[in-house]
Amino acid sequence: MSDFQWGDEFEELAWLPGRRLNMAHEAIDRHANSRLRDKVALIWEGRSGRRETYTFGQLKRLTNRFANVLMSLGIQRGDRVFTYMERVPELYVAVFGILKVGAIAAPLFSALDPESAKDRLRETGAKVLVTQPELRRRISEHIPELWDLQHIVVVERGDPDSAPLDMADLSYEEEMGKAGSDFDVVPTSQYDHALLHYTSGATAAPRGVLHCHQAVAPHRATGKSVLDLNGDDVYWCTADPGWATGAAYGMLAPWALGVTQLVYEGGFDPAGWYAAIQRHRVTVWYTASSAIEMLMNAGEEFYSRSDVGSLRQVCTVGGPIAKEADAWGSRAFGTPIRNTWWQTETGAILIAHPPGSDAPPGSMGRATPGVEVAILDDDYRVIEPPGVAPGTEGLLAIRPGWPAMFRGYWEDTESYNARFRKGWYITGDRARSDERGYLFFTGRASDERDLG
Repeated sequence: MSDFQWGDEFEELAWLPGRRLNMAHEAIDRHANSRLRDKVALIWEGRSGRRETYTFGQLKRLTNRFANVLMSLGIQRGDRVFTYMERVPELYVAVFGILKVGAIAAPLFSALDPESAKDRLRETGAKVLVTQPELRRRISEHIPELWDLQHIVVVERGDPDSAPLDMADLSYEEEMGKAGSDFDVVPTSQYDHALLHYTSGATAAPRGVLHCHQAVAPHRATGKSVLDLNGDDVYWCTADPGWATGAAYGMLAPWALGVTQLVYEGGFDPAGWYAAIQRHRVTVWYTASSAIEMLMNAGEEFYSRSDVGSLRQVCTVGGPIAKEADAWGSRAFGTPIRNTWWQTETGAILIAHPPGSDAPPGSMGRATPGVEVAILDDDYRVIEPPGVAPGTEGLLAIRPGWPAMFRGYWEDTESYNARFRKGWYITGDRARSDERGYLFFTGRASDERDLG
């Protein structure tokens, strides 16, 4: 892969006139305007067992309608529009409708506590919130504190809630019914802000992370080179779109490649998960390392009742997988468990087990095509590129320049600048490598003074 060039990946994109780029056009409209118009893009399974399917053509019309709704509300390029929803189809329609008008889409995890949701909406000056009745009630006491919030759009999914809408709220269903299905995607630049995700807050205060429309190129590239997606796959990413994984690899990567994907509304459920894989013949599965361990601990009673032989790739994220779970998963699913590493800030997978590789157990993987990795000492000097002087532990660093790299923390330039030292992005993780260049996570940096 030494001949890899990001320019080649960009040439595979379906640019808008004037060399403009928009994530929604790349993920939805380019396929709806092609022979893939009637291909199923989304298979949805609700908590109640309800199932729905949507083609690329249908998603184009629905996202166009929501874009028209936003335009009627006065939303403009660069405005922040948040979703605070369960994993229902309207969430996906809303996010891509937001992108089509050139606004910044900011999905919130539905389990986020009301105080944290309020903080994110207030500090970013959110103009519109798209939510559901129960979540609307959860945050209701904080609404008066959201001075910039102009509209709340409530999704009822055809089942009116027992409590009527607030008089100031808008019904998603009513607004969509009035909106037209034709829309010209706003011709955003590849450098325009598109997505806003918050870090988990596990090691520092949560920060809003901004990504641009050009991130769709590495999403697409890693969908091919890491997840090994192709047009015949049925793909499932278990992450919620409120986290970066759920947006990058539960929305953008598969649809940018024209792949059918499953969305499962419920949370962790061994019986339900196995049944979903069997029912839809899922071929590529991307889930948390901890989920594999939880499935192993759930026991054979769930696994033995299902046929998961359709799986050909199982990839994990969220930290190294325990060796015991790695071995169990490889036996249970008939394919090696392939780990990936990235961060909200990196925007896309940067380190992974290549498809078909014999990666050593417990490793993070190797740098993906187009990415340069190094191990630095505490003065940010290169100790070794992976594979040279193996075994030396230090700071894991990435050479800036990959197109999914974040463009800033929301109104926090100082913290953003602190992540870059002597020509490297400092991840905050420590690692070592072996003689083949495989990396091994060894812990977080003990001194984060220079990481903001």
